Order: sequence, then C-alpha cells, then structure tokens
Amino acid sequence: MKEQAGKPGIFFTRGMFSSLSNREFRFLWLGNLGAQFAMQMQVVARGWLIYAMTNSPLMLTWVLLSFAIPSFVFSLFGGVMADRLPKKRVMIVAQCLNFIATLVMANFIISDAVTFEHFLWFGAFNGTVLSLSMPARQSVIPELVGEAELFNAMALSTASMNISRVCGPALAGAIIALVADGDTTSTFGVGVVYYLIAALYVVAVVTLLFMKYRGDVLEKSQQGIFTDINAGIQYMWQSPLIFGLLLMSFLPMLFGMPIQFLMPAYNHDVIGGGPDSLGLLMGVNGGGALFGSLVLARMGNVSRKGYWLLGLSVLWALFMGLFAFTHTLLFALPLVLLVGVCSSMFMAMNMSLVQLAVDPAMRGRVNSIMMMTFGLMPVGVIPIGYIAEHWGIDTGLWISAICLTVVTVLLGVFFPAIRDIDQGYRNSLSNSESVETIR
Repeated sequence: MKEQAGKPGIFFTRGMFSSLSNREFRFLWLGNLGAQFAMQMQVVARGWLIYAMTNSPLMLTWVLLSFAIPSFVFSLFGGVMADRLPKKRVMIVAQCLNFIATLVMANFIISDAVTFEHFLWFGAFNGTVLSLSMPARQSVIPELVGEAELFNAMALSTASMNISRVCGPALAGAIIALVADGDTTSTFGVGVVYYLIAALYVVAVVTLLFMKYRGDVLEKSQQGIFTDINAGIQYMWQSPLIFGLLLMSFLPMLFGMPIQFLMPAYNHDVIGGGPDSLGLLMGVNGGGALFGSLVLARMGNVSRKGYWLLGLSVLWALFMGLFAFTHTLLFALPLVLLVGVCSSMFMAMNMSLVQLAVDPAMRGRVNSIMMMTFGLMPVGVIPIGYIAEHWGIDTGLWISAICLTVVTVLLGVFFPAIRDIDQGYRNSLSNSESVETIR
C-alpha cells in the first residue's frame, strides 16, 4: 500500500522551504546533504593526491572513468531495485557500503600504503553503489512530500547539491592545506579528509534510520530483471511526454555543460587569469546555481511550466553565448552567475516534471534511464573541446550555445506535450484518468 506523505512540522510551513516542514523529507534532505558533501570533498582530496602521486592528468581521467562507467552500466539495475525493493533499505545499504569502502581507503591513505590501483577499484565500487541507489533516492521524494510540494522539494534537493558543490571542495582543500602544512607529498591530510568523508556517510545512515517511512514496494513484480528493464524502456518510449522530458534532461545539458569543463581553459587563454580568478569564476557559477534552485523553490506553483522549461534552456544558451564573447573578468562574472541560475532552475524543474509524469510504479526505472543520460554528459565536451583547441575557447562556447538553442527549439516544436504542461501536478485526478496528464 502506498504510504502517505509526512505531516507538516511547525517550521517552514510555507514559502521557499515549505517541503522541509515534512519530517520525513527533512531527514532525507539532511542525509543527502551529508552524502553530497562527502562526494564533493572526495573529488578534491582524490584529485590532489593522485596528481601528487602521478603528475599525470591522464591518470585523473582514468579514475574518473572508473567511476563513470559503472554508473552508466548498472543504473538500469538500480531502477529495477528502486521499483522492486523497499527504497529506504536500498538507501541505507548503499550508504553503509560507502562508509565501509571509504574507511578502508582512509586507512590505506593515512598509512601511506595507497596505490593508484586502489583509487581505480574504489572509483568502480563507488560508481556501482551510486548507480544502484540513486534511482531510489530520486523516486522516493514524491512519495514523501506529495505532488503539490514536489517542485519545492526537488528544488531544495538541487540546492543541497549546490551547497555541497560550493562548500565541499573548499572545506576539503582547507583541511588538506592545514594538516599537510604545505607538504604536497604528504598523504596524512588526505587521509584525514577521507575519515571525515566516512563520518558524513554515517550521518547519512543515521538520518535515514530516523525516518519512519518504510518505502514499501508500490507494485509487486514476478518477472525477470531484464523483463522489468525492458518494460521501463517501453513505457518511456510509448509516452511522448516522458520521452520528451527525458530528452530535455539530456540534449540541452549535453551542449550546456561544456562551459563547466572548459572554464579552466577559458580562464587561462581568454582572460589570462590565474588560480584566484578560476576559483572566483567557479564559485560565482556555483553560487548562481544555488540561488537559482532557491528561486525555483519559492516559485514552485507557477503556471505554464512547459514554457518556463523551454525558456530557461534558451536563456541558458543566451548567457553562455554572451559569456563566450567576454574577454574580461568583470563582465564574465555576472554572465557565469546567470548561467548557473538558469541551468540550476532548468535541471530542477525538468526532474520534477519527470517525477510527476511517471507512473509511481515506474519511477525507479525512469529515473535510472535519466541517470544513464547524465553519465553521457562528458560526451558533449569532446567535439566542443576539439573546436576550442583548434579555433579558440570562445568559438567552442558560442557554437555550444547555438547547439543548445537549436535543440531546445526542436524539442519544443516536435514535443508539444512539453509546451502544454501547465501547473505540473495532477489536480484531483481519478484513478481512471491518465497518469500522463500533468497539467
């Protein structure tokens, strides 16, 4: 039987943080914040130590791939798990596994016994665990807060990710610098960070244990795993709305994300900046993303969300194109801030619309398909990076902006169901009415 959304608490009863009045979502949000801080801190600590050990950018790429490939390969199985198993149990087991693996790595690092191969195995393990648990973490939110609060809840979930993105790397870097005291060959500082990361995973487990929500299975399945996977793919393929929204989660970001990857090159080649200006550009972009997610949390019930979604994608392209023609830090900062605002609002709104459009019994599998598309995002950097290398960073960025505009317009034209989305949640639908109707 489907569980009811938690009762409101005494705080956050309305406005920007209204979904945090739900006790169950509040614990989930805190746990996710801890896990996201852990992931962001790990990126910095891992990258710092691997480069100190190998002095090779290529080695950093191999470790990234060791994480990304399992995330792509196993995500569909994670979707089936989210639909077949109690979601709370899946999330708890995943965070426990992350804690154990991180503790083992911390011991290797702090004893100066760590090797490059350890990072490859650890990356593959983390990527697998993430792919098997992320669909459950995403699909549980509508069951906790209900449809009317979903946009607010998804926006706040995006905000927690952006908070960790801004603060997590800075915290990890500060700890390493403080503990290592300038010794770039020391592993002790990285080991301390890994112990802190393990502690954050414990926080994530404890907050999940405090949730009264059990995450019961919405629909029992007696079919094989691959049959269930195929059913999820067929369900997506046969729904123009869901298929269109999934394309909206992939194609615009495919051409919108290269700005993140090319930022170091832009900073060096276009504005002639150093580490300080790069940190400022990345920090302002992350701050814009945080601001955008909070703005969306406040305006969750706005009407004509389909046009908002398309409009945000076009604005994302516009500000990225203007950024490409900017050659001074003074003008680059407000534009990269606006890119962060629009991209964050777009992603949170699109994820919310997908959650609402999908049959609850299929949410895990559809979320896993969306996660697979996220794993393909770096593919968009390859052609844009080639253009940037041969014809300049600015050329690569404005071509990326043009492609983002074109795919947005085409999706709006060929998928009218996206344009027709209004409020984004079903108003008093009876059981006989289509689950695809989300106006």
